Amino acid sequence: MTASINDKGHYFGIDVPFMRHIGLEAVSLTLEACLTRLPLNADNVNSRGIVHGGVLMSALDFTLSAAARGHAPLEFSVVTIDLTTHFLNEAKSELEIEGRCVRRGKSIVFCEGDVRDREGRVVASAKGVFKLLDNARGKQDR
Repeated sequence: MTASINDKGHYFGIDVPFMRHIGLEAVSLTLEACLTRLPLNADNVNSRGIVHGGVLMSALDFTLSAAARGHAPLEFSVVTIDLTTHFLNEAKSELEIEGRCVRRGKSIVFCEGDVRDREGRVVASAKGVFKLLDNARGKQDR
């Protein structure tokens, strides 16, 4: 099952204004993984002309958190508990971000992911822990 592509700024069923601001594009969402794309944007670079680390972390946070709710994207929201990011190479091109669900419990989800440049080089990687929030109940799933 694949969730629908970015529709009018929506990201797999939710609206995330900051992701629109940085230009992140929703590509696909399955039970265990999420794929997004970040076009090169002159507004997202640092003083050296490479994609700013904060932009990369934001894209990773969103992509991994979407993978965390991939089993029921409209039923759950998530809150980031922990996100560890490693910067491995400079990001100077369009980027593809993949988030994968490693383990999903009743309320806590562990994910990992990578940012790759146009040549397929990993420019950043991350591991994250997310808390599932049940949208139907309007409170945390305990």
